[in-house]
Amino acid sequence: MKAADPIEQPFGTYAELIRTHALARPGHPALIQDQRQVSFATLDAMMDRVAATLQREGIRPTEAVAICAATSLEYAAVFLGALRAGVAVAPLAPSSTAQSLADMAANAEAKLVFVDATTAQELSAVRGDIAARFVTLDDSADGLAFSRWLAPADSVPKPVNIRPEWPFNIIYSSGTTGTPKGIVQPHGMRWSHVQRARLQGYGPDAVTLIATPLYSNTTLVSFFPTVTLGGTVVLMAKFDAAKYLALAEQHRATHTMLVPVQYQRLMDHPDFDRHDLSSFRMKLCTSAPFAAALKADILRRWPGGLVEYYGMTEGGGTCILAAHEHPDKLATVGAPAEGHDIRLIDEAGREVAQGEIGEVVGHSPAMMSGYHRQPEKTREAEWYAPDGKRFIRTGDVGRFDADGFLTLMDRRKDMIISGGFNVYPSDLEAVLIQHPAVAEAAVVGVASQRWGETPVAFVVARVGAGNTVKCAAMQLRDWANQRLGKTQRLAAIVIVDALPRSAIGKILKRELRDTFVPPADL
Repeated sequence: MKAADPIEQPFGTYAELIRTHALARPGHPALIQDQRQVSFATLDAMMDRVAATLQREGIRPTEAVAICAATSLEYAAVFLGALRAGVAVAPLAPSSTAQSLADMAANAEAKLVFVDATTAQELSAVRGDIAARFVTLDDSADGLAFSRWLAPADSVPKPVNIRPEWPFNIIYSSGTTGTPKGIVQPHGMRWSHVQRARLQGYGPDAVTLIATPLYSNTTLVSFFPTVTLGGTVVLMAKFDAAKYLALAEQHRATHTMLVPVQYQRLMDHPDFDRHDLSSFRMKLCTSAPFAAALKADILRRWPGGLVEYYGMTEGGGTCILAAHEHPDKLATVGAPAEGHDIRLIDEAGREVAQGEIGEVVGHSPAMMSGYHRQPEKTREAEWYAPDGKRFIRTGDVGRFDADGFLTLMDRRKDMIISGGFNVYPSDLEAVLIQHPAVAEAAVVGVASQRWGETPVAFVVARVGAGNTVKCAAMQLRDWANQRLGKTQRLAAIVIVDALPRSAIGKILKRELRDTFVPPADL
């Protein structure tokens, strides 16, 4: 009798799946980065060493460690090894401000923070605010060297019986100057992700080229299915269109996950059509608005299928658009995934009729437990149907067509998605208002060829400071950008006499966005 496929179980762990591949195909490459390669047997042994070391440190299951570093093989091994020990991982975005990173590490109650030389230097100003010890993945001098911290070869951790409701990771929704929200994704949620991924052709012969950072949930929803289902992940520390195309051809990539701005840069590259990309089976996209014209161009010029995912890191419901199967639906984000319940509600929390516009809410097997140590924020993100069924609110407004495909109309929360990263205008406005010459500030996202969207601020000067601000918009932008994270930085500042408001005093950001005339290089 044929042995049952472990992935068919109602619940299992990624560590168990990787152990299975290490036993069945020990020499098969699991991870590749530049000239370095890690086999499944080596990865499995490294995970054991990491898990055993965490146990030696007294870090218990469900407690957390943080990783704030560039993509590396060591980063991946620590993440996976922590999971084997039942320890949750908080992957932090190095592009966030130092104080935000300190706040996130504190919120996660991280027992250790894994860094590299660059991020350790960035965090030096707030080192006193971080209680956790630093371990340097690149063995640099600003913490305990990873090679010295790690338990000896052949170390074996004590077995841990991981439960579905235990925290798998804590993904921070915004590396901002405000209070960060840690999205707790349980092991059960991540297990459902890898089960769903088989529908996209992930398996032992998959080769996934990843060019987004490992701290991003966008990356993880492609990284984990590849390695846990026995495929090979090719990692890029930093996206570069020319290098991406060369690696895709060299490794005969079958899968990739990119954000729309990366797709745009690849399609615009003058050498795109000279590369052999015939090995691709499936290309995936998420995290930002994906223009119908760009989807059509990819379908025309890049072999293999194209799938867009619409959903939230918080989970809830996911819509899937198999663009290659529905070329007439490219202006939509697809239809609800199997087993996902997506509904639209009005401002009073009532479901809207078919064809009407409403806020998107979703329920699925893949839902966050909540925001870490922020029960009020968790309640704000939830909507309950009359029968008590729990949904996650997206803040997005959309409409279903007669075929059940969802078209997004706007984002109620005014969140900006720049280069695939979430930027919250209120955080940028809070920084601007600290300047003594600024009376009011409103930040909106405007279209950008380079980033998809980019933040632009509209500023009202304080009385008596008008001429100073009008002559120094560039200086004000530089002042603000020095205080913002790399992904938050303002592209421009526009000085206005007043901000447009509704009858009840709400700033009309759409009017600001519509009046902005972008420079040619935006």
